[in-house]
Amino acid sequence: MDSPLVSVGLPLALAVIMFGLGLSLTVDDFTRVVRHPRTVGVALACQLIVLPAAAFGLVLLFDLPPLLAVGMMLLAASPGGTTANLFSHLFRGDVALNVTLTAVNSVIAVFTLPLITNFAIRYFDPDESGAVGLQFGKAVQVFAIVLIPVIIGMIVRRTSPAFADRMDRSVRIGSAVVLALVVIGTMVAERDNLVSYLADVGAVTTLFCLISLTAGYFVPRLLGVDTRQSIACSMEIGIHNSTIAITIALSVLDSTEMAVPPAVYGVLMFPLAATFGWLITRRHTRESSGTESAPTTA
Repeated sequence: MDSPLVSVGLPLALAVIMFGLGLSLTVDDFTRVVRHPRTVGVALACQLIVLPAAAFGLVLLFDLPPLLAVGMMLLAASPGGTTANLFSHLFRGDVALNVTLTAVNSVIAVFTLPLITNFAIRYFDPDESGAVGLQFGKAVQVFAIVLIPVIIGMIVRRTSPAFADRMDRSVRIGSAVVLALVVIGTMVAERDNLVSYLADVGAVTTLFCLISLTAGYFVPRLLGVDTRQSIACSMEIGIHNSTIAITIALSVLDSTEMAVPPAVYGVLMFPLAATFGWLITRRHTRESSGTESAPTTA
């Protein structure tokens, strides 16, 4: 896909999305890690260890072709984004924790995303590893399109908080529109292969999303994290920033096939996350009602 949309449009669109993320962040969002070290540590362990391992296992289970397999690993290595914050808000999660996790994950992903992607390329497609791997120069591109716009957005918020507040809603809406256009554009470009790609990765991306949401909620709960923070972890871990994965696949690695899993996931994650959020919220409501109505003994 050698076109201006890929070479210029996608990185620019992602930069706008990450700039919008930066407008919502402050230094305190990073220092909050110190106040909630266990919760953040559990969430990061799920994000950085459990999810790549789950994606790797699913890729082997479904025996995906090499480039689609790399695309799945690229998706697994991508951090959460502002969409996770929105879903957390809708289902009464700890949105402040979401913001913190998004901020920390975005920084860590600059380093872990090239590592996981290069591992996947070498494992699944070793003959092409030298040609399409994320070498140092390409890793710098990842840094430029992921982290620099966030930093600029944070600077704008610090110097002009009123302007950042005014822009926040518009940028969030614009980000959602951009995400939809990116996913639709990728699908349209591959329309001749769309049915076969859905057959290849529809099931695996659905399972990956459900595993991500489930692990993000129940692992923290099992380790004593409260319900609101567990909901936040679930949305952060279960809703990946597929725009990052698509942009890197198309404009950095120059592979349309690698972009297919995150594009399909970008469509499926909305109904899956909404359904999961409704179910855990309903479960929590029932548990709370049961506790309140339980008879007390003398």
